[in-house]
Amino acid sequence: MADDVKLANPAVLGLTCFGLTTMLLNLHNVGIIKSFDTTIMGLGFFVGGLAQVIAGAMEFRKGNTFGTTAFIGYGTFWISLCFAVIAKDTLGLEMIGKEGLAWYLLLWGVFTVFMTIGTFKVNRVLQFIFVTLTVLFFLLAICNWAEIAAGEGLMIASGILGLFTGFAALYLAMAENLNEMYGKTILPIWPVGEKEAYKRPEDL
Repeated sequence: MADDVKLANPAVLGLTCFGLTTMLLNLHNVGIIKSFDTTIMGLGFFVGGLAQVIAGAMEFRKGNTFGTTAFIGYGTFWISLCFAVIAKDTLGLEMIGKEGLAWYLLLWGVFTVFMTIGTFKVNRVLQFIFVTLTVLFFLLAICNWAEIAAGEGLMIASGILGLFTGFAALYLAMAENLNEMYGKTILPIWPVGEKEAYKRPEDL
């Protein structure tokens, strides 16, 4: 790739899709959306899933290992979660149980812990997203082990945390977008170890 070729910033797409899908699912967890319905499933498959995978492939093109891993990883998380929910009815497979889902979420939490370490080289908003996402995975795992339903106690707390996580991702996406368009800081992201007002995740 020629040095003078400017590529689009895939983080805007990936973070937007992650943020919107995370917020919608957690509206269910706090009990505002009563069931895991088709809007969540559709957003999970195509926005949180497919579009994030595409963003990850674009990050690969730019040589950003962190962005590639994050967007493809969490994109396939959404696809696999939605698949687990509907597989019983459409494919005749055994529905994943609470215990299996708890382990599934716990392992994603462990993965997110390691990914969080990388964010401490980038900016404070990305750190917030990954720290809260780590806690969210662990809380959801506990909720499933304890068989706590959506809209109850700890699940509500998890949902509120998830709403903050999703909103922070959307905020960072819009900051990346607007700061690049205007060539200056419109929405601050508080970069780490740099005096420049604007630093993108691929600068790792």
